[in-house]
Amino acid sequence: MVTRFLPSSALPRPRLRTLLASSAAALALAAGSIVPGMLPGAAPQQAQAADGGSTTLTVAVAQSIDSLSPFLAQRLLSTSVHRLMYDYLTNYDAKDNHTVPGLATKWEPSADKLTWTYTIRPNSTWSDGQQATAEDAAWTFNKMMTDEGAATANGSFVANFKKVTAPSPDKLVIELKQPQATMAALDVPIVPKHVWEKVGDFSKFNNDTKFPIVGNGPFVLTDYKVDQYVKLKANKKFWRGASKFDELVFKTYKDQDAAVAALRKGEVSFVAGSPALTPAQATSLKGDKNIKVNEGPGRRFLALATNPGAQTKDGKKFGDGSKALLDQKVRQALFLSIDRATIIDKVFRGHAVEGQGYIPPRFSDYFWQPSDSQKLAYDPDRAAELLDQAGYTLKGDRRVGKDGKPLDLRILCHATDPNDKAIGKYLKEWWGKLGIGLKVDCRDDVSVPWYAGEYDLAFDGWSVNPDPDFVLGIHTCAALPAKAKDSAATDNFICDKTYDALYKKQLAEYDPAKRADIVKQMESWMYDSGYMNILAYPNAVEAYRTDQIQSITTMPEAAGNIYGQDGYWSWWSAVPVADGKNGSASDSGGSSTGVVIGIVVAVVVVAGGGFFLARRRRSTAEERE
Repeated sequence: MVTRFLPSSALPRPRLRTLLASSAAALALAAGSIVPGMLPGAAPQQAQAADGGSTTLTVAVAQSIDSLSPFLAQRLLSTSVHRLMYDYLTNYDAKDNHTVPGLATKWEPSADKLTWTYTIRPNSTWSDGQQATAEDAAWTFNKMMTDEGAATANGSFVANFKKVTAPSPDKLVIELKQPQATMAALDVPIVPKHVWEKVGDFSKFNNDTKFPIVGNGPFVLTDYKVDQYVKLKANKKFWRGASKFDELVFKTYKDQDAAVAALRKGEVSFVAGSPALTPAQATSLKGDKNIKVNEGPGRRFLALATNPGAQTKDGKKFGDGSKALLDQKVRQALFLSIDRATIIDKVFRGHAVEGQGYIPPRFSDYFWQPSDSQKLAYDPDRAAELLDQAGYTLKGDRRVGKDGKPLDLRILCHATDPNDKAIGKYLKEWWGKLGIGLKVDCRDDVSVPWYAGEYDLAFDGWSVNPDPDFVLGIHTCAALPAKAKDSAATDNFICDKTYDALYKKQLAEYDPAKRADIVKQMESWMYDSGYMNILAYPNAVEAYRTDQIQSITTMPEAAGNIYGQDGYWSWWSAVPVADGKNGSASDSGGSSTGVVIGIVVAVVVVAGGGFFLARRRRSTAEERE
């Protein structure tokens, strides 16, 4: 599942997700070979516990949980927690993002590639003692296929499914209506049928009424308090081996400076930021004893999303978005008057890469850049011309429409994200020079006005998965809500026949190179439309205490992020200091736990590897995964 950094959710509703599977992961037509699991080292004795008791790894986070139900959750924190709670059919290797076994040990397509058979591993057990089988996977997918509420977050993965069966405990068979290139990248948590078949309304059940929550991942969720904490304990029966920390806690800090202070005091082991540390915070921590700052190319993008006119699947309009933004010339004028170089320099202090296409450069196979003639580079004069052409002329120092009303806009901002606020000030200045009024509306929860379509623009952002299908699908007509103001998979209500046709075409294309070309055509369309404009690809900037965490895995392994990975590698592999001084863990599907991360500052493109090491969403900035 992809994750959004709350609009900034992944958009509106708050979520965020990473992308680009190399050719092999984009579709791995060949059967997946079993990769040896990472073998656990000696059981940890203590990391933070002074009394020699259990070890706890505490992670400071800014984002709220939107739902503990994997059928509803879209925010980065929520989907990250679900990766810890539930196994997926496949996983992504921490070293280079290639597809590795998860709940399924192998997967094989029929000659026509319309039927896929997955072999389910025999050694996965639910935390209540029952065996995890193909029936659990079949039930999960069938529920998403037949229940609209269960399809809220990840319905795009099953929209092309014709039939799903479990002929035996170890065999899952998925029949497709048409070819589907994501069969080795179905980012859907598999849930226990015997627990979830008792749920009534999937659109309202948040999976937060009974603890511990039954799962089969590396951790078991034991307790949760809204905007306070999420507590998980190590699953000692996890098939890949138990984590070395006994407990993992995500602790909420709405004030990011307070989270940094907690790290200094040793009250937390790791700080992820909101979603990243600010340059000032990172700089202040670099000289601190026992604290390491990790910086790597991020999976996410930061964008401005316009409201194209909120609507339901049946075309019913709702919300109060500015009619001016229905004009492509107005949308492009806004983006022509944004100085991205200033944003990278003054806001991110160089810890980001200037935005271009929809997919971050970390995923080189799908990374797209506009041509020189197509690029909406900083050009205030050209922006003014487009506004004049659109009928918004200057009267004094204000742009006025044909109806005589001034052009005033609102932009949703995440109150917990300092970057949103800083960029908002620049936008107010730049657009003000054009004669456009701007209100920067910063809120703790932007999801309410976002789902209601009551906004003009919003800071949006998603973390992209190694396979781009999810973040592409949230802009299709099928992702629109069934009813006004309902939560849905849509990011910002885009619905266009041309885009939809390209989406279906890429989904059915098994050839990696041809599929990548179609995806780039989609990015080009998105760029020209002006519905979304990518401002930056922020680096992952985070910090942890080296006197509590001896080693931890980044993704990609060479230089990547710790928080918000496409998998559970970081928290599952983390070694407490007391345990890690005398040993290390072995490889897991190519990942290594003995990684001590330094700061990556240079911009490097690794040819063919899918990584772009940079200087570098509904919580967009907060990410809707």
